[in-house]
Amino acid sequence: MDERRRVDRVSVLIQRELSEAIQRELKDPRVRFCTVSQVEVSPDLRYADVKVSVVGDKKRKRDSIAGLRSAAGFLRRVVAKRIGLRHATELRFELDNSVDQLMQIDRLLKQAGAQEERLGRDSGSDDEVIETI
Repeated sequence: MDERRRVDRVSVLIQRELSEAIQRELKDPRVRFCTVSQVEVSPDLRYADVKVSVVGDKKRKRDSIAGLRSAAGFLRRVVAKRIGLRHATELRFELDNSVDQLMQIDRLLKQAGAQEERLGRDSGSDDEVIETI
C-alpha cells in the first residue's frame, strides 16, 4: 500500500511540475493551448503516461502533441531536477479526448432536450383540441 501512495504522490508532482514547465519554459508555440490532465506513473517510476488536453481543431491537437514529444527530453530533465528523482522518468504524451467527449455528450443532451420540448408542445396542442370538444 505504501508503494502505491508513493507512485500516486510522484504522479501528482510530475503533473504539477510538468504543467508549470510547459506554460513557463517551453517556447514552442504549438504547445500554448495544452493542459496536462492526468499523469500515470509506472510502479518503478521509469515511465509516465501523460494525458494532455488541447483546445482547438485536429491540426492544433496533432501539432501540440508533436511539440510536446519533441520537447520530451527537455521536460524530462526539468521535472527530474525539480522533483529530485534518482532516475528521470520517461514522459510519453498522448491526447486526452475526455473533454471533447464531455462536450459531445452535453451537445447531444441539449439536442434531446430541445427535441423533447418540441414533441411536448406538439402533443400538448392535440390535448387542447380534445379538451374543447
